[in-house]
Amino acid sequence: MARRVTIADVAERLGLSKASVSYALNDQPGVSPETRRQVREMAAQLGWYPSSSARALSRAKTGAIGLVLSRDPDVIGTEPYYMRAMAGIESVLVAADMGLMLRIVGTDPGRDLAIYERWAGERRVDGVILFDQREDDPRLPLVTRLGLPAVLNGGPATGSAVPSVTSDARADAAQVVAHLRGLGHRQVLHVTGPTRFMHERRRAAALRESATEQGMEVESIESDYTFEAAALTVARRLGGGPAPTAMVFGNDLMALGGLDAAVDAGLAVPADLSVVSWDDSMLCRVANPPVTALDRDAFEFGRLAATMLLQVMAGAAPEDVVTPPSRLVIRASTSTARAATL
Repeated sequence: MARRVTIADVAERLGLSKASVSYALNDQPGVSPETRRQVREMAAQLGWYPSSSARALSRAKTGAIGLVLSRDPDVIGTEPYYMRAMAGIESVLVAADMGLMLRIVGTDPGRDLAIYERWAGERRVDGVILFDQREDDPRLPLVTRLGLPAVLNGGPATGSAVPSVTSDARADAAQVVAHLRGLGHRQVLHVTGPTRFMHERRRAAALRESATEQGMEVESIESDYTFEAAALTVARRLGGGPAPTAMVFGNDLMALGGLDAAVDAGLAVPADLSVVSWDDSMLCRVANPPVTALDRDAFEFGRLAATMLLQVMAGAAPEDVVTPPSRLVIRASTSTARAATL
């Protein structure tokens, strides 16, 4: 861990006693309002944070790991993938008698970085798990600079010392393409999640590559991970020209939104349009019709990431882990392609 700024550092900069600085920072009497203001400004300038516990002062372990999600809280509350992944993380932490500190900070740039800075300054967590890698992800050099042990779930973190747990996007895409190709589909619409996330770019590239090898065409359209946005995206696409014969969605919520939009457009699923989700969940099983989906075992992703982080925290340097290919669960939302083309 990087050296922690102390009350003594603040006192030295201002030419005050440590007691005066302590009074000012802890809202105790004994200093003037002007001194209190100066102390707080200098503390902020130096990056001083209060210790979260007496154990942190002695550099003992906090017994917690951190997870910051830069997503809309409404999405996190309805997206099963994160709930299952966190269950996998918790399964490891419970056995290790550790806790999980979760923050959902929305999508405004930089808010997650401030959390990592504060956690490191306050010694609130012993390590962090990073989700949703972005291009030139600023979190990777930040956690290294802060000395925070970290693991990237959904990497690989190319060019970084942060180890990762990731899925085989090529193998997953090949399964989806082979299934649709076998049903006679040649034109596929791929509704992705936000392409600022590297895993969405890898999936799109893998799907196009596999489809090209099979003589198929893929059209990609970016959406977000919500039911409503996917429904609107699909409605606009279906109203803008000949429909594809199959659609692949970046998650289960989007698949249900797309299915809803297709029905509203007068298309029957799967007679007119087949639907596939890149994530499986109970939502896919109870949909009408039930949705064909990739079972990516989010629980195992979380379990592997937490296990790897504990290894990093213990001083090990584990290698990146690529999970086995997902299992394509075939349900009633896919069938033989109709004759229409893009």
